[in-house]
Amino acid sequence: MTTHTFETELWLPVAREKVFPFFADAHNLEILTPPWLNFRILTPGAIPMHAGTLIDYQIRIHGFPVCWRTAITEWNPPFSFRDEQRNGPYRLWRHTHTFEVKEGGTLCKDQVLYAVPGGALVNRLLVRKDVEKIFAYRAEALKKRFGAEK
Repeated sequence: MTTHTFETELWLPVAREKVFPFFADAHNLEILTPPWLNFRILTPGAIPMHAGTLIDYQIRIHGFPVCWRTAITEWNPPFSFRDEQRNGPYRLWRHTHTFEVKEGGTLCKDQVLYAVPGGALVNRLLVRKDVEKIFAYRAEALKKRFGAEK
């Protein structure tokens, strides 16, 4: 299985103690996910976050509905957490979020290790571009939410 890595970081002018709780609320994924994915959380009610939490979603990838289940596999507030796909469109999806105090704000880092059906060719032609667009949208949504300049 060919794996790929995507990494990005974003500095927000807000204390980590305010940024991390935003990420700790799984329902805020709706704010961070581009509208063209038609993201919807299927897990009912409040979702208490801790290692072992399972979250079910539905998205549309190029018009096709896809169910996706992730597990929180690491939970270290307010420093980091990791979610991993249990069922969904990827062969592997392991997303590590870290939050560092930096220059009076918070440096949010994301590292995604992923693999796709079809390998490197499918990644190069379709998936990588989608991942980049999704994280670019997410960065803009976070800047808007936390008042960061563009």
